[in-house]
Amino acid sequence: MTDIIDDLAWRGLIAVSTDLDDLRKALDAGPVTFYAGFDPTAAGLHIGNLVLLLTMRRLQLAGHRPIGLVGGATGLIGDPSGKSAERVLNEREVVADWVRKIELEVSRILPGAIYVSNLDWTAPLTAIDFLRDIGKYFPVSQMLGREVVKARLQQGGITYTEFSYQILQANDFLELHLRHGCTLQLGGSDQWGNLVSGVDLIRRAAGESVHALAIPLITKPDGTKYGKSEGDAVCISADLTSPYSFYQFFVNRTDAEAPGLLRVFTFRSRQEIEDLERKIADRPAARAAQRVLAEDITTLVHGAAETAKVIAASQALFGQGELADLDERTLADALAEVPRATVRVADGADLPPVAELMLECGIVPSKSAGRRAIGEGGAYLNNVKVTDVEAVPDQASLLHGRYLVLRRGKRTVGCIEVVPRR
Repeated sequence: MTDIIDDLAWRGLIAVSTDLDDLRKALDAGPVTFYAGFDPTAAGLHIGNLVLLLTMRRLQLAGHRPIGLVGGATGLIGDPSGKSAERVLNEREVVADWVRKIELEVSRILPGAIYVSNLDWTAPLTAIDFLRDIGKYFPVSQMLGREVVKARLQQGGITYTEFSYQILQANDFLELHLRHGCTLQLGGSDQWGNLVSGVDLIRRAAGESVHALAIPLITKPDGTKYGKSEGDAVCISADLTSPYSFYQFFVNRTDAEAPGLLRVFTFRSRQEIEDLERKIADRPAARAAQRVLAEDITTLVHGAAETAKVIAASQALFGQGELADLDERTLADALAEVPRATVRVADGADLPPVAELMLECGIVPSKSAGRRAIGEGGAYLNNVKVTDVEAVPDQASLLHGRYLVLRRGKRTVGCIEVVPRR
């Protein structure tokens, strides 16, 4: 069996560790209890968080014991890591609702794990207890030396609220060490200062040695993060990112991105991934690697049945399946990804001609261009070729009573949503 540290290293999932050789020995010696935390700073987790969750799952499959911590307390404060300004603090009721949602998301990826909220041990702390029992272990000079603190001081300052975040996270590690025998904390590489604070606290307060392992932040080719703070979050909740959009995100990755994403987001073996890398080089147009990547990760997050619907919709949208066979939600999710327009039609009135509808949804630049596409045999309505330049859809053509799918050529797809005129 492949050594778990070697596997994580090959997949590019190790940024830095307190002592990688000692950690390897601990993992080889027997089950290690480990944890990672997820702050409820939004209504759901994104694929940046998913990297950490999948790393936890790899350790779990190797025989180790995961604890999924949701920051019911730290989510009320806000981690300054990676932020150039103070976070906006959310209301307690909002954070509590997000905690419940994130716990459900974590449990889908880590079945059988222990789940905790740090509010359980942080809420009972008085200010005096916090200062006397925890704060005394934190030299201010060391706290000021953390990269995130130094960066914020250079950018205009940091409040005591966010300055104290590293103490709260360190205390989480101590509590889990005392309660559950936890000896390893995982986190993103931007969390390294917080991770080390926990290791230091346990050494000072309990006189014991524990481990921290930081996971690299995955980035796009332009260097920006795949994450919620970049304005184009891909979330693992179907309520925030549809399964169709989730699948399309991964299937549309470039050849340069695919090998690294296969290592991070799938549980394919090294041989399988290297075979897919060769297929990228030999037949890039087939996009075999991207299809495997998208199917594997969508199945893991949303399940096999939902993934099958998504693939069917993806194929049907471009003429390789029956649009009428798609359920309304899956079709609506797919059509949300293409150019679209809304057309209001009075009861009993005719729909506009196909050429005009092609213009309305933006797949041709003019009505005459639409008529020309029809005349040249390159126009389709619900995947059926349109042969009459004056063709007008009837009400029976509406998918689920409201949608028309128009296509020019093989790849240019648009949607018309027909609604009643009041």
